[in-house]
Amino acid sequence: MVEVLKLGMAMMACSAVKKRCFFEVPSDDMRLWFRKLSAIANESAGRAAIFAKFLCLLHVSNTYIFSPILVYGPSMLPTLNLTGDVVLSEYISHRLGKVGPGDVVLIQSPENPRKIITKRIVAMEGEVVSFLVDPSRSDRSRTVVVPKGHVWIQGDNIYASNDSRNFGPIPYGLIQGKVCCRVST
Repeated sequence: MVEVLKLGMAMMACSAVKKRCFFEVPSDDMRLWFRKLSAIANESAGRAAIFAKFLCLLHVSNTYIFSPILVYGPSMLPTLNLTGDVVLSEYISHRLGKVGPGDVVLIQSPENPRKIITKRIVAMEGEVVSFLVDPSRSDRSRTVVVPKGHVWIQGDNIYASNDSRNFGPIPYGLIQGKVCCRVST
């Protein structure tokens, strides 16, 4: 930085004296240098624009189309591993009403809105659901009709799942996405 300042001051001193200094750049070389600098700047701007477009596409696809999600916990055993699986979730089907019984979905937890849970849809609005109230302690069952605009969700592992048996039918609007496939285990 200090050398650049010294060079600039020396150039100003030489031009003030109207003498040609050994480090002055001739005008033809100056034009060539500016052309090269302009070409580098144009190429850099072009690459930056491509990178910005890529980031925009990545954001849109990750937010509105599909994204990989890490899911873990005992509630979906044996379908999903206890230690975690990466699943591909798509965000279009539930907006078009194309989810139904048997689909594994991502849901915003009704108990903790900051948490996303993974469960299977068992019944849709208007359907009747019979379930064991406490499967580990008794055989007592209960029957419920799923209200309009709601779905009934359950984990595949009924002994370790906190689902609609605990907090009732959930609003359809809490569905965040539908699991398409398991990417890795």
